[in-house]
Amino acid sequence: MKLSEIKKLIEKYGLPGENPKPAPSSEKRFPDGAHYRMEVSGVERPEVIGALLDEREKRGVPIHRLISTVMGSTLLDKEELKSFARMAHDARVEVILTPGPRSSWDTGRQLATPEGALCGLRFRGVDNVVRYIGDVMRAIDIGFRGFLVWDEGVLWLLSRMREDGIIPKETVFKVSIFAGHGNPFGAKVVENLGANTINPLGDLSIEMFAAIRQAIDIPMDVHIFLFDSWGGFNRFWEAPELARVAAPCYFKLEPGTSMGLYKPWVSPDSLAFLAREKVKYAQIIKEIIEENNPELKLSEQGPEDLAIPQP
Repeated sequence: MKLSEIKKLIEKYGLPGENPKPAPSSEKRFPDGAHYRMEVSGVERPEVIGALLDEREKRGVPIHRLISTVMGSTLLDKEELKSFARMAHDARVEVILTPGPRSSWDTGRQLATPEGALCGLRFRGVDNVVRYIGDVMRAIDIGFRGFLVWDEGVLWLLSRMREDGIIPKETVFKVSIFAGHGNPFGAKVVENLGANTINPLGDLSIEMFAAIRQAIDIPMDVHIFLFDSWGGFNRFWEAPELARVAAPCYFKLEPGTSMGLYKPWVSPDSLAFLAREKVKYAQIIKEIIEENNPELKLSEQGPEDLAIPQP
């Protein structure tokens, strides 16, 4: 079968048969009509969210979503989690918690080998899934309504639990970059499984993001600044094009040396400094977009559709 025939076959399923060139503007938006929002990763402790919120007020730039407790929400006690939830609630910011149990906590060490890591960050066995969901339910009881998911099977299970009312209906599931999706078809699968937002691979081209946008309606979370250990790229100057093509999208700020920043023994003071820097970067991105494509709209702080904690 010719490649041209395969492209036409794919298009019959309502999906793009190629990366569109030039990349078209997305006609999709957030419920408030905005093209883009700001997301800050690595907000690990109450001290860090406190610094971030203080910097947000000083700079007057909205921060809509926090990817938090990347070290594992198990490692915060209930009082710390309650304080975190109250601060986020009062500031009207969405929190996506990272539950504690994950493959790197497991006694199986295939993941720790260079080649074994290529097999993907998925759960081994049923018991580890049960433990992960236990941490989700612990956080739900405290008031959190957003969670990071990196295993499609677990996403399916969580979505069923949400449909049945075991998990609150307003809870959102964000598919992590660790799931490794980089094309429209994988993105469509996780949307069909109940994902509310997806973080594709960070190094995709503008055209690749455009192809994914044609296939799905849920927001995309676009790494605009990423760890040195993951490539260390900075896409600030691409922000106007990314927002135009990928809308609705979150710009995800995650600079630093590596994921080692999120280990529980890293000083909260260091993370608080970095959180302030990320807010500054959000301001810079906003300025670049406003100067180069002022028609693109940024959400105000606290839009109604956010999964804000309910302590």
